[in-house]
Amino acid sequence: MPQTLNYLRETASQTAGPYVHIGLAPGAAGFEIFETELGGDIAGPNAAGERIRVEGTVFDGTGAPVKDVLIEVWQANAAGIHASPEDPRHAEVEDGFRGWGRVISDFDTGAFTIETVRPGPVMGRNGRMMAPHLSLWIVARGINIGLSTRMYFGDEEEANAADPVLNLVENPARRPTLIATRKNSDGAPVYRFDIRLQGDAETVFFDV
Repeated sequence: MPQTLNYLRETASQTAGPYVHIGLAPGAAGFEIFETELGGDIAGPNAAGERIRVEGTVFDGTGAPVKDVLIEVWQANAAGIHASPEDPRHAEVEDGFRGWGRVISDFDTGAFTIETVRPGPVMGRNGRMMAPHLSLWIVARGINIGLSTRMYFGDEEEANAADPVLNLVENPARRPTLIATRKNSDGAPVYRFDIRLQGDAETVFFDV
């Protein structure tokens, strides 16, 4: 007699929900749960290199700021070394350099700020040098799966032109959505990097 197989149905997808900050960055949401909150300091006090600030806003498809965004940042140090055992030079990373951080947008304006050091070029898996960049992971209400993208530096034109990941973007007109512009504010370097989730100028996101 044939058997009837019962399969579990796929769980319905859900967005990050309104409580993502409480779970991932409780201090920013007004909940003093931990003595030291993870992701608050990317570079640490001993990191070499140029200290920089990244400013930006995440916009939805209508052009409105998304005001409940959480962004995780991953990067190498100024020498192009990641603080990860997978990097053969990780023991050379400065004490306190995590190369990872977590920032949230301002609940009123949607603006976010990243304080770190400018990373150096990194050797890619294929043996080709990658231009200095920040790897970003974005999550917010309305996003079912976190979005992965990169931020490159506009004053690294030669390195950007040879970057193997940037060159994966088939339409050259879309590559500028991954490049931040530099200005100086009170003598300090500031990079502007806006992220657009949809629309004509949608930021390039990667399937990783």
